[in-house]
Amino acid sequence: MVKKQQQEEKIVENNKGRFKKRYSLLTVVIVGLLTLLIGSGTVFFIMDQRLTAAQRTNKSMAKIEAVYSTLYNNYYRHVSRQKLENGALSGMVNALGDPFSEYMSKSETQSLNDTISSSFTGIGAEVRKNGDKIQIVSPIDGTPAAKAGLKANDVIEKINGKSMNGVSLSKAVSYIRGKKGTKVTLTIKRNSETFTKTLVRDTIPVKTVTGKLDKEHPTVGYLRVSTFSEKTAAEFKSEIKQLRKQGAKSFVIDMRDNPGGLMDQALAMSSMFLKDGKTIMQVQSRDQAPQVFKAGKKYDDGFKVNEKSVVLINGGSASAAEIFSGALKQSANIKLIGTKSYGKGTVQNTVPFNDKTELKVTIAKWLTPDGSWIHHKGLQPTVKKDFPSYAYQTAIDTTKTYQQGDVSAQVKKIQVLLNALDYGQIKANGYFDATTQGSLKKFQSDNKLQTTGKADKATIEKLEEKTATKIAASDDAYQTAVQEVK
Repeated sequence: MVKKQQQEEKIVENNKGRFKKRYSLLTVVIVGLLTLLIGSGTVFFIMDQRLTAAQRTNKSMAKIEAVYSTLYNNYYRHVSRQKLENGALSGMVNALGDPFSEYMSKSETQSLNDTISSSFTGIGAEVRKNGDKIQIVSPIDGTPAAKAGLKANDVIEKINGKSMNGVSLSKAVSYIRGKKGTKVTLTIKRNSETFTKTLVRDTIPVKTVTGKLDKEHPTVGYLRVSTFSEKTAAEFKSEIKQLRKQGAKSFVIDMRDNPGGLMDQALAMSSMFLKDGKTIMQVQSRDQAPQVFKAGKKYDDGFKVNEKSVVLINGGSASAAEIFSGALKQSANIKLIGTKSYGKGTVQNTVPFNDKTELKVTIAKWLTPDGSWIHHKGLQPTVKKDFPSYAYQTAIDTTKTYQQGDVSAQVKKIQVLLNALDYGQIKANGYFDATTQGSLKKFQSDNKLQTTGKADKATIEKLEEKTATKIAASDDAYQTAVQEVK
């Protein structure tokens, strides 16, 4: 439209002086009056709309100001202006009912910036506020949270015995974080079960991409992407190059338990696998047509991955991890192996303030290349493969010791793990019988524990540790992926 208008103006300019048509003064006056009336009517309509909107805003702000003033001056005890201000800002954002939009305090803002720059100390789990609850989005691979078996959608009910119900996200994060090597105890609710885990705080890996060759099939390169931070695409490219030098002819890209991150990194990495011009994703803002993002040198600098590849996903793969996975599946016909992804189909942006706080707000929804919105739905894998069922068993409560004669759901969990580790064929019915005791004694003896036949904290932790090792070796999704690309 702009180009056409410029062409028309150029034609008029070129024809000046060529056509010298005379108009009467009356014609000029009439046309001028009509133009003025039409123009002023249009301006009046627009100004009227703006005036109405301004009046509504002023009315709302007057009410907010009245509530603020009443609370500050008349509440039965003193309340700080800062607390009221933060409450008002948070309240407006919470009214959206969007767990991904939030007003962030200084500490929350710093926490987000640390995550983006991928350099911080803590337990290694992305958390969010969901109503009055603190919920885990996804643990980061190789961190204390991941090693403890925390999973996406776990609710943190207590931290060091303190209830997190109604506590702000910044407060929860401040309780979780601390010096490296110190301990923090979390009470976790997963579905209908509640359990506790004590984690040792550690430095969260700065590197977001790790790579290696498969031991049995050294031409298969494996890349694990833990999150999408500022340098993830560069790290990914570097790992691909290194694996190629080592002999990799195909790749397995692991996006499991990747909570997402920066969209530009997902665009750059996706473009590496797509032919130029192929759609990576679409972003649709309010009342706007979708903006289409296509693969090209703009994103990948001409670096392409043409080797056969597959992507691993699960319920902890969210946001940018889903952008990447969806793009490869729909625009490059690359298979997804695993279980259904998390389902976060919105885009957030931050608005910084001078006091180092920020407003994180959902500004658009993103769509897969074919225009699908996966929000709350997730991406379905091409090939469904999962860990054994015992991998999803909730942690055992280590605050108690279990012995022969006990009957409980916790005993049943112990029996399931003993069976998984091939310590007899025990009936996993929750009754601690003589067979269970015998199997437990054998396990304790094999692992140089006190052979008491009782499941104390040390025994339970060793059971879970050994089971985690076996789970890692029983990764059907990974094994299927290797067979697919080898």
